[in-house]
Formats: sequence, structure tokens, C-alpha cells
Amino acid sequence: MSEAQWHQLGSTLWDIADELRGAMNADDFRDYMLAFLFLRYLSDNYEVAAKKELGKDYPERDERLAPLSMWYEQVSKDEQRLFEAQMRRKTHYVIQPEYLWSSITELARTQSDELLTVLEDGFKFIETESFASSFQGLFSEINLNSEKLGKKYPDRNAKLCNVISKIAEGIAEFSTDSDILGDAYEYLISQFAADAGRKAGEFYTPQQVSSVLSGIVTLDSQNPPSGRKNKLGKVLDFSCGSGSLLLNVRNQLGPHSIGKIYGQEKNITTYNLARMNMLLHGLKDTEFDIHHGDSLLNDWDMLNEMNPAKKVTFDAVVANPPFSYRWQPNEALAEDFRFKSHGLAPKSAADFAFLLHGFHFLNDAGTMAILLPHGVLFRGGAELRIRTKLLTDGHIDTVIGLPAKLFFSTGIPVCILVLKKCKRPNDVLFINAGEHYEKGKRMNRLLPEHIDKIVDTYQFRKEEDRYSRRVSMEEIEDNGHNLNLGRYVSTAEPEPEIDLKAVHYELTEIKKEVLRVEDQHNEYLVELGLPRL
Repeated sequence: MSEAQWHQLGSTLWDIADELRGAMNADDFRDYMLAFLFLRYLSDNYEVAAKKELGKDYPERDERLAPLSMWYEQVSKDEQRLFEAQMRRKTHYVIQPEYLWSSITELARTQSDELLTVLEDGFKFIETESFASSFQGLFSEINLNSEKLGKKYPDRNAKLCNVISKIAEGIAEFSTDSDILGDAYEYLISQFAADAGRKAGEFYTPQQVSSVLSGIVTLDSQNPPSGRKNKLGKVLDFSCGSGSLLLNVRNQLGPHSIGKIYGQEKNITTYNLARMNMLLHGLKDTEFDIHHGDSLLNDWDMLNEMNPAKKVTFDAVVANPPFSYRWQPNEALAEDFRFKSHGLAPKSAADFAFLLHGFHFLNDAGTMAILLPHGVLFRGGAELRIRTKLLTDGHIDTVIGLPAKLFFSTGIPVCILVLKKCKRPNDVLFINAGEHYEKGKRMNRLLPEHIDKIVDTYQFRKEEDRYSRRVSMEEIEDNGHNLNLGRYVSTAEPEPEIDLKAVHYELTEIKKEVLRVEDQHNEYLVELGLPRL
């Protein structure tokens, strides 16, 4: 698959979205657009699997009906149920012929007044007749009766007919390959995020930033010690948004190099986006587990095991949690096993609460990389106490400063903290990459060479003037456990050395020249019969 293919498809779909959404907010229209793209993927995948399952019994398409519809007409209800049971085992979901994308687009093409009702029934059918873990409530936030589509049923139905017809036309010439559709889906998410501005922080981490995080946590797997496999068992993102960061980690190592990826997301709409994103990228529902819930409350039963022998841990943890999120810690959380040994983050900023949550579930050989605002590096009070303990226990491995204006949701520069349970070097690596980027009108970008330089510097713990430095724990202690990057790696250009003798000689020569010019000027005045100056 070439980048040009999915980029062209994504661009085509974005142009359609931009044309059709009218006065609707980008983040509202996004949910319809992505749901229909997902239905196209499910339908194509299902029809391919059905053709393989039915073999020679799979009919040829005619002008009247799609093959699966024709087969359903030819067999009994019992045969249909047996077929669906077999398909549920193979694909883990079921779509009856009238709900397939080909049937839906035909209703849209003919402007059928039944389209909206059939879509609603189809979404419910897929949710209830498929494997619950991946499909339950998957379309729950797609409100086909929203007045944003139109005030009356005919208006909403006509709008949906128009949208679906345009999408069908736009993607008809493109491959149904899951990688192309998946990457086009990611492209659309990024475009909607750009249009949503500050609200995009709820669901999207820019790909170039994701590449830095995923490049760091996968290094040991890409260059495993002798005797170890090139694989990660389990990877966690506890604020996964649309899942793009988890997918980036998977892409770094290849589709079969991670045992399972786990994500948690509090926003239900974004949670559904993440599940669709996983499936659209060809992951089986056995290869991922996305949980809808609040990480700070730790309401995922899988992670709530206090017995150390049974505790779930991860080989890699990545996260882009909401920056300086205001939370309400209570007495129970003060005794929570995630926070008890370090203390609670302040109400004004839950940054360290998110960090401690993820760090608790990191295994002894794993790596955690988390995006945070710079304030965590130097703020005092409870955050200083947490930072000090993490440093003295030897868990903070690297501090990476990124450029400003990399995110849709904020223009401030942010940092990456890299943590390990068992860190070998008795120092902290500081990488100040804030001046290394491509400037853009609205946002700045990290180019591949900038990403490679950060990851390479991290991997080999390189030191470079005005870019990176390994700092001893003694120096950090002398600075009161303040990790402000500017204290250790200044990007300021050094002032040039001044040669005082040369400057003195130059001034002397200038004075001589001034006197010579004054004498010459006075001579001219005398010649003219004017008084000397």
C-alpha cells in the first residue's frame, strides 16, 4: 500500500465532508462520516468471508440483488441461522444482507424513504448479534434522529441519502484493503481534529508525536538482547482517545509483534471511535481490549487486582492524558495502591495522578513514555514530593522537551517523561528538542529527521551541546529536584568572546581618524574665511 493511495482516499473523503456538513460542527459530522466508512469496511470484509464460507454456493452478482441477498432468498431460515452462527465464529460479527453497505448505498441512490430506519435497524443488529466485547454499543452515539441532520424525518432521511451517496461515489474506485481504509480513517480523524481546534485534545495525538513515544517504548523489542524475542506482550494506553497512539506502537513493530493492546477512554464517543479504529486497521477483537471508564478512578476490573501475584502488568505504557486536568481526590484515593507510596497529585493538576496510574502497571522490564505539560518538571508542593520520590527511587530515565504548537488543543510546549522500574544508569538524560521542527502557519511539525534524532539520542544516551546531556543525580539534588530543561540544557547561542586588545586598538584607530578628519575640515573652513570649530 502506498501513502499516496490512502492519502488520496482520505483527501477525497475530507472534501466530501467539508462540502456536506453545512452548518454542522466538524466533531458532530465526524461521527456520521466515520461510522459510514466503518460500515463499508465491515460489509466488504463480511462479504469476502461469506464467499469463502459458501464456496460454490455463493451466487454471482446480478443487476437485481447482491450475491448474499440472493443466497438468503434461496435457503431456509434454519440454513440462514446456521450460516450466521458460523460467520459469527469466523468474523466475530454478523450483518444480514439488507444492512450491507451495498444495500444501504442502493437505498441512498434511489432516495428511499426507508434509509434512515434501515440504518438504525442495521446498527442495532450488528451490535446485538455480534461478539459483545467489541461490538456492544458501538454505534450508540450515532444519533440518526438528531435535528442536526434535519428537523423532520424526511429532511434527515434526505440528508443521509445525500451523504451516503457521495461517500459511496468517493470511495468506489479505491481498494477495500483494510490498511488503506484504516489509514484513510486516521487521516480523517486528524483533519477533523484540526478543524475542531482545542477540543481535539480529547481524542487525537498528532502522528509525529505518537511516533516519538512509540519509537521509545519499542526500542528494546526492536533490538532485543540475545535470547529474547522481538515482541511486546501487552501495551497499555490509559487515555487512548481514538487509539492512534496504540496503533502507532503496533506499526513500529509490525502486526504480529504485540500480543495484545489495551486502551481505556472516558469519553463514550471517543471510546467507540477507538474500537472502530482498531477493527478498521485489521485487528481481530482478540488482539485488543478497549475499556470505557475513568482511569483516575481505576474502574477497570482487570486493573483493580491488589494481589501482587495476580496484578496485570504491561511491557510498554504510552499516554497523552489531558493536561493539568482538575480532579477531586478523596480519602479513599489517598490509600489507593497506585498513589499510596508517592502521595496524591493536587486538585489543580492531575498530571502526576495519571503518571502514577500508568507507572503502577508497568512491569519491571518495561518502558513508559507519557506526554505532560512542562509544569510537572518544576512545580512545588505535592508535585515536588512525587517528583523527588520518583527521582530518588531511580525511576525517571529521560526528560524530553518538544517544540511549541505541535498540538491542535494547545500551543504550549510539552515534554515527554520516560520512566522505568529498573533503570540502570545513575543519571537522567535531558533532551531539549524545542528548537528542532518545521514551522507551520497554524501548527509546527516534527519531520522524520527530528523524530529520528530524538529517538537515536535516547537510545544511545548521546550528549550534544545545546541539545542533550546526561545529568547526575547529585546535580539534580543540588537543584532541589527541579527538572526544568533550561537548567541543564540551554539552547541559547553562546555570546562570542570579546578580544579586549583588538577592541582597544580599533577604538584608538577610530579616534585618530576622527582627529584627522576634524583637522582637514578646519583647513577647509580657514580657506573659506570661516572660523574654525
